[in-house]
Amino acid sequence: MWSVDPRTGNQREQVATEATAADVDAAVRAGEATRAALADREARIALLRAAADELEADGERIIAAADAETALGETRLTGELARTTGQLRAFAREIEDGAYLGVIIDHADTSLTPPRPDLRRYRIPLGVVAVYAASNFPLAFSVPGGDTASALAAGCPVVVKAHPDHPATSELAGAALRRGAAKAGLPEDVVSVVHGFDAGVELVKHPLVAAAGFTGSVRGGRALFDAAAARPVPIPFHGELGSLNPVLVTEDAARERGAEIGAGLAGSMTMGTGQFCTKPGFVLAPAGEAGDALLDALTAGVAEAAPGVLLDGRMRDAFLAGVRERAALDGVTAPVAAGEGAADGAGARTVAAGVLAVDAGRLAAEGPHDLLLEECFGPVTVLARYRDADEATAVLGRLPGNLTATVHLSAAEGEGAGGTGARLLAELTPLAGRVLVNGWPTGVAVTPAQQHGGPYPATTSTSTSVGATAIERWLRPVAYQNAPAALLPPELRDDNPLGLPRRVDGRHER
Repeated sequence: MWSVDPRTGNQREQVATEATAADVDAAVRAGEATRAALADREARIALLRAAADELEADGERIIAAADAETALGETRLTGELARTTGQLRAFAREIEDGAYLGVIIDHADTSLTPPRPDLRRYRIPLGVVAVYAASNFPLAFSVPGGDTASALAAGCPVVVKAHPDHPATSELAGAALRRGAAKAGLPEDVVSVVHGFDAGVELVKHPLVAAAGFTGSVRGGRALFDAAAARPVPIPFHGELGSLNPVLVTEDAARERGAEIGAGLAGSMTMGTGQFCTKPGFVLAPAGEAGDALLDALTAGVAEAAPGVLLDGRMRDAFLAGVRERAALDGVTAPVAAGEGAADGAGARTVAAGVLAVDAGRLAAEGPHDLLLEECFGPVTVLARYRDADEATAVLGRLPGNLTATVHLSAAEGEGAGGTGARLLAELTPLAGRVLVNGWPTGVAVTPAQQHGGPYPATTSTSTSVGATAIERWLRPVAYQNAPAALLPPELRDDNPLGLPRRVDGRHER
């Protein structure tokens, strides 16, 4: 696998070879052999903390490689490395707490009708997890990212299919994780990294792979999802595929602070050259004077945004083609034209951000303008201007599932349980996993309450890939009925030797 500079398109160095089917088989079987060692909860805590330490210790090299392969910049990547090590340590705290095991004990009670047997339930790890790295986050959603961290925390070995856009970064990060495993007294094969398209296909089909996590395109993710479902023994496939992340601005909000909203939108949709999975790619704003200040501020902000480099040439070509196709639709205008950036020197491979505008009425029914309701990866957003609330509601009813949905309300609309704000929140809730009020979706806090996932095609499951509950993807519940006390795992014993939080006979205990 060659490392390529996206700024120039030139090859940098060959850092790995594409894995064969035999290589994938060896990596999966080596991972499977570590499951018994990973069952030690204290060892997993040590692993996650040591892995974070190793990533930080090699941070200078990792950030330099990531910038060379993604053009995301040292500042952005420094923050991403901190996010990545923070995730690892957060999952260490999560398994230290023990609540993720979901321990429930119901003692036998013959006085009930029907009588209740002794039942004890908790969660156990699924097995080897396949992780498919993302292009746009070479650290936080790739080899050392949240899927890997949460799977290891659950007690599952991981085989990562590295993204071809950053193979050198993937090798450095994988080596850091393996050093962390060794320092924690665990086999290094709790984490392996493989490269190549064919390796990704072989991985999802391997009989010892018990689950998969994916972040990427709808096309690629759906193909792997279908392969996971078509196996003789289907496996869970947790895929994050694509999202439009709609925004609705009410007329009152636009009148009250239209310029502020427009400026905020410009900053959000151009952040990271529009390559965030939560980029607001579709905005419903009022027509007429009410929305003019918003449009003016949006176009000014986008026009001032510096051209940027996309992650690879394929994505750049897709972005340019997607913008041209959308701009050619009848009735679509381009207040700021997206396209190729400056054609001189180092700027030859950049792209310029843009805005497309259309009357919302063209989207209220099926037709060629449905293309505007599909994600265009890169720095462009679609501004659909609606005439009244009914037209806005009609368009919302045609949107696919999303990671996020945002509403901007006036101060008055944010008050009261039965007004405009409550109605719009109810309309947006079925569309997304995270609903925002008066904010912007770019930026996903790593916190226990986070939900980074949504209805298809945003994700292929109802889980989250960010936050403490991401660990639940790699666990399955099991209940023991009338098992002799001597045979119970320590997590389910009455004396609670591990000091776990649990629910006993309907009462929570810590």
